Order: sequence, then C-alpha cells, then structure tokens
Amino acid sequence: MRERFERIYTAALTDILDDRGLRNQTLPHELRPIVAGSRVAGPAFTIEGRPAAVDDWDAALRKVLEMLGSVPAGAVAVYSCHHDVSAHLGELSVTSLQARAVAGAVIDGGCRDSGFIAKTGFPVFSRYVTPEDSTWRWTLSATQEPVTIGRVEIQPGDWIVADEDGVIAVPAGIAEEVLVAAEEKAAAESLIRDAVRDGMTPLEAYERFGTF
Repeated sequence: MRERFERIYTAALTDILDDRGLRNQTLPHELRPIVAGSRVAGPAFTIEGRPAAVDDWDAALRKVLEMLGSVPAGAVAVYSCHHDVSAHLGELSVTSLQARAVAGAVIDGGCRDSGFIAKTGFPVFSRYVTPEDSTWRWTLSATQEPVTIGRVEIQPGDWIVADEDGVIAVPAGIAEEVLVAAEEKAAAESLIRDAVRDGMTPLEAYERFGTF
C-alpha cells in the first residue's frame, strides 16, 4: 500500500476524494517540504501538543523522546502543535526516526536543522523553519488521538500522502478503494495526455475518457 501511495500523485487522490464527497482532506498549503520534490506516504501516527512555559526541561524532553521512540516503522509522524514559534523536530530526532524506518514527518509547526535533515533524505513537511528549540516553550499532550490540522480531522491510521503539491489525508476505512480509483484515473490521464498532444481538443478528450 505504501509503495503504491508513494507512486500516485496527490491531485489524483484528491479528485477521487472529491467524487466521494470528502472535500476537506487537504492540509494547509503552508505545509511545505524541507527538500523540494519530497514525497511521503504512510499511516498517521498522531502527535499533539500545546504552548507551555516549561519549568522542568529534563522531564519535558524525556516525554518527547519517549514519544519519538514509539513511532512505528512505516508510519508518518503527524504533529498538531498549536504553536507557531519554535521547532518541534530537529536533526537528531529525524536520525532516530529514520533509523527505525519511519516513513516521514508532517509538522503543523516548526522544524530546525533543516540543512542536516536535507542531507538525510528523510521527508519532512513543516509550516516553517527556525533555530529555536521548543522544549522550554511547548509540551506534548497526546499521541494516537484524533487531531485537526487546518480543516482536516486526522484519525490515527489514516493515510497521509504528501508531494510537491501538498499534503492530504485519506481515511483508513476507504484507503484501498480510493487508491485503486486514483490509479485508474492516473492511467486514464496518461491516455488523455497523449491524445491532446496528438491534437484532440480538451472537450473531445473529456467526452471520450470521462475525465480531464
């Protein structure tokens, strides 16, 4: 499933979700890859936190490190941070996630050490980058609970797919059928591409192939 989701583009998946009446599955467009052209797909491991004045740095850090160690292989770590100041992920955290075959991270918050992360090849999508650490300023509140990012509610296990166009969430219960339909749509679009290159008008292509 993950390899197939990685091969399909988010636009095709979004069109299929739209057809099924699920028209609010795209995360905010401010979430951008650390490295242009990055792609990631995997079931969501959800993480939520809130701004806080932290008195015990050691205890706060241990809590985050324990969370990082619990993200399973193949998953996408999905952060709902409710915080627009500091970095919630850095290079050492990425190294740990990558070493355990986690697929990637999507952070509705900040990232730092972006140059180091870029060299790892680990896909990270975040809202912003900053050198400021979050440990004094933010606290982890929950994992593997539903989170909302922008207008999208994400359940643990929903499929997260991200590419150069953006980040989307595919509900786990319909993930396979959406994927199959998107693969069929992508195949049809390849035929349309060839047809319009050969001179077929857009309307003629739509009437022939039923999509555009």
